[in-house]
Amino acid sequence: MPSVRTSQAWVPFAQGRLFAKHWRPAEAADSRAPIVLLHDSLGCVALWRDFPKQLAQATRREVIAYDRQGFGQSDPYPGRLDHHFIEAEAQGAFAALCEQLALPRVIVFGHSVGGAMAAGCAAAHPERCLAVVTESAQAFVEARTLEGVGAAKQAFSEAGQLERLQRYHGDKAAWVLSAWVDTWLDEGFRDWNLNASLARVRCPLLALHGDEDEFGSPRQPERYATLTAGPALMRLLPGCGHVPHRERPEAVLDAVVPFLAELAD
Repeated sequence: MPSVRTSQAWVPFAQGRLFAKHWRPAEAADSRAPIVLLHDSLGCVALWRDFPKQLAQATRREVIAYDRQGFGQSDPYPGRLDHHFIEAEAQGAFAALCEQLALPRVIVFGHSVGGAMAAGCAAAHPERCLAVVTESAQAFVEARTLEGVGAAKQAFSEAGQLERLQRYHGDKAAWVLSAWVDTWLDEGFRDWNLNASLARVRCPLLALHGDEDEFGSPRQPERYATLTAGPALMRLLPGCGHVPHRERPEAVLDAVVPFLAELAD
């Protein structure tokens, strides 16, 4: 496998600074679009663990991950998330990252709510987004999602559980947890869906989903595959829960590598 060089950067934007990390394989070509990773509701750069390096080696593309505002090493988020936070990522932090790092063309890869954000980025920046990969992404609120979030809220109420988040988010950990559970369990969020954004996605899209995902049924990737305006593929990963890139990284790479190999960039 090609060797991978890592580096990091601080990206200024209107509301503070974002932390970003790069993985660049020795054989990466400057002309090829990099992959930008968007993390899940409790995630950050560090919680991608070894997957960005594996992805860079397998695709021979640069991989860039960043901590969304309020997460990981990025600056705190001022106040509560509003109900438009998923769509707003495209015009805020994502746009700032692409401008500051001079990324004219990118592939957007998002996990869970990051997958919804990835589709939103492609909808808002069709000239910049070459392709989208979603993994365990939500397109609407369903009973399984609410049950999973409710169970997680209960689990995090037990002694010592918040400390797990503090390892990665420091004194922002309580905000991170609240931003997830309080938003998704809010009655005012029940009608949220990504339909309008998906209809504006014209680039190729690959929707990956574990068949044992505790936060979403196969109806979630089906919506990604059927509502986008461009070519779309859906693949259910057997024996996978909500985090396929950690549970079965080889299956994720086996799906992503040939999908990206078809791109003309």
